Amino acid sequence: MREIAVFSGSAHPSLAEEICAQLGVPLRPVRLRRFANDCLEVQLQSNCRERDVFLIQPLSAPVQEHLVELLLMLDAARGASAARVTAVIPHYSYARSDKKTVPRVSIGGRLVADLLVTAGASRILTMTLHAPQVHGFFSVPVDHLHALREFAGHFGCQDLTGAVVVSPDLGNAKPAAMLARMLGLPVAAGAKERHSDTSVTITSIIGDVAGRDVIVLDDEIARGTTILELLDQLREQGARSVRIACTHGLFCDGALKRIAAHPEVIEVVSTNTVPIPDSERNPKLEVISLAPALAEAIRRIHEGESVSALFGAHV
Repeated sequence: MREIAVFSGSAHPSLAEEICAQLGVPLRPVRLRRFANDCLEVQLQSNCRERDVFLIQPLSAPVQEHLVELLLMLDAARGASAARVTAVIPHYSYARSDKKTVPRVSIGGRLVADLLVTAGASRILTMTLHAPQVHGFFSVPVDHLHALREFAGHFGCQDLTGAVVVSPDLGNAKPAAMLARMLGLPVAAGAKERHSDTSVTITSIIGDVAGRDVIVLDDEIARGTTILELLDQLREQGARSVRIACTHGLFCDGALKRIAAHPEVIEVVSTNTVPIPDSERNPKLEVISLAPALAEAIRRIHEGESVSALFGAHV
């Protein structure tokens, strides 16, 4: 079997180290240089010839820097005669640009997918895309994983008598319903209307939350606009307590602090698809590592085994 070679960009090296520890393989060195004209150069400092190469790089802030870095790594691996190059992108941030909401705008999710394939990606491994159709933007195989098993394991250890899983909007209702089935709970959803990147309205909640402990499931929390609006609705409808779970905890502009300030919020659970700076952390934050799940997916890809059989139905 071809030898495996794992490299990491600068976006989240600690996650890459965890994944390599799970796989029992070394994390290969990468040299990143910035020239006087601000251009980047990336060198993969280990043999790639006829190797099964995995490049780990979430598209976290600064997104454009990390994207170009990943494109350069892909091109370097292809130019070094790698047998196969898999881009491991735990957070594909451009997935939010999945359609035209106003005239004359780019569908960034599709454009970036084309760039990744053109640069040399022969396979994509990612977590919890913002919209299911983004999977179809790629012309190469995509393994689209989710963190529902990890969330179910976390919340399943708690007393969930009378609890309910709530999706902030109908677009996220399917994964919320799946988590509810795993926990044996009912599901509810908010009726959300987005006005802009900083303004949303949730007019009602479809389902019973009065007097219940609520588990909110969202794919991503950036500024927290949606979650904060949902918390107001949950309070109005008499929810007893709120636990919040999200795969991608971006927590921009002090979002985590504003969410945690609500007294009914017991905890905020996120995964480590993107690094969360110590300055943004809060006592109510719990971070679940996805390194074991990603490592097992990488192992199965490398050995030609089914990934979907391990992680269940994609959402």
